[in-house]
Amino acid sequence: MNNSRFVLHYVFVFGMAALAFAAPLHVPGQAKKADREQTAGHVQREFLHAWDGYKKYAWGHDDLKPLSKSYKDWYAEPLLMTPVDSLDTIYLMGFKDEGDKTRKYITDNLSFDKDMYVQNFEITIRLLGGLLSAYQITGDKKLLILAEELGTRLLPVFDSPTGMPYKSVNLKTGKVKGEVSNPAETGTLLIEFGTLSKLTNKPIFYDKAKRALVETYNRRSQIGLVGTNINVETGKWTNTDSHISAEIDSYYEYLLKCAILFDDKDCKKMWEEGIVAINKYLADEPRGELWYGHADMNTGKRTETTYGGLDAFFPAVLALSGDLNRAKRLQDSSFKMWNANGIEPEVFNYQTMKVEHAGYPLRPEIIESTYYLYQYTKDPKYLAMGKSMWDDFVKHCKTEEGYAALKSVVTKEKSDSMQSFLFAETFKYFYLLFAPEKTLDFKKIVFNTEAHPIRKTWK
Repeated sequence: MNNSRFVLHYVFVFGMAALAFAAPLHVPGQAKKADREQTAGHVQREFLHAWDGYKKYAWGHDDLKPLSKSYKDWYAEPLLMTPVDSLDTIYLMGFKDEGDKTRKYITDNLSFDKDMYVQNFEITIRLLGGLLSAYQITGDKKLLILAEELGTRLLPVFDSPTGMPYKSVNLKTGKVKGEVSNPAETGTLLIEFGTLSKLTNKPIFYDKAKRALVETYNRRSQIGLVGTNINVETGKWTNTDSHISAEIDSYYEYLLKCAILFDDKDCKKMWEEGIVAINKYLADEPRGELWYGHADMNTGKRTETTYGGLDAFFPAVLALSGDLNRAKRLQDSSFKMWNANGIEPEVFNYQTMKVEHAGYPLRPEIIESTYYLYQYTKDPKYLAMGKSMWDDFVKHCKTEEGYAALKSVVTKEKSDSMQSFLFAETFKYFYLLFAPEKTLDFKKIVFNTEAHPIRKTWK
């Protein structure tokens, strides 16, 4: 499925001009319109470069392996992870013909009638979120039908004694497994299931996901923090480490976003109480900078001084909540972490300024926060910051047939991995940062945690 003619067309359209900002990073100046247009065009060309590699070597499968020029499927049978996750980005970038062809391939070939266990959280944010967003963009009811079928097949995960979901479900039999979960996986479901509920007029989807979120919140500690791991059958915590990183991160994101998207007063209250505890016990200010570390959920005692690629989503959430002061300070810290090695690591010790986990899986979160801060401030500082990160990203991660994760941000050794969120999130946020404002009405959408934009089209 080589699409080189398609790529060459857009290379011609957007030109091969050199990409540079006139002002250095530390000088806040008015970024020229041409700079933004050039960078947006460059992002489009690089998206197509990676997309073309996927189509040549992995079409019909979940992910491209860019170094071996082969493919990876998540499970025994593919679920078209990359096409579904990429579809709304393809349309947002203006590639309508390619979007229509990809959409038809999905509606003709994607089936969830498969006797295999899947991870509820990842399938929800990538596939259910992707189908719903693409449906809103295109109006293709086949996408909504697929989304409803998927949501229905995922519903058995909620049948635990607590109402918090099991980690995995068999798409055909409805059998579940994985009783030890985490707040991210129990609490990052309401945007997708809630939207599905509103679009199909079936309350069960909203109610199940909302209960899971509330039950997670109800098990917070006396000082208002949640832990890393919880047993969904007993409701007992199995790991009491608290933070805003992996396994907790998007739980907090969804408290705020669901309050906004659904006008849900319970979610608003839970967010307002949760952020107080976060700022009291997790915030840390070495050298006068703002970071968020780890603490014991019961005592509030500091346990680790680490922050990383996943934590870098938090400036966006702070900005969305109206706390621009903390958002700006934390974004400066995230960018400092990025610049320590010319690209961000998975885990960084902000006290010692040393890398503790050197991988970079092509994560988008720091770009997401840059985009949000630019939207709220219109400060050209964030365009310059984004351009600097874009140049580093292309320099270190581009391969002959796509983009590759890094085994180490220190050595820059590549890994044979290109997950679908590269298209769904990383390229999308880079593009939206530099694209014309009319590309997407930021004030009228809520992004799910996989960067799928959802519009409130219901009363």
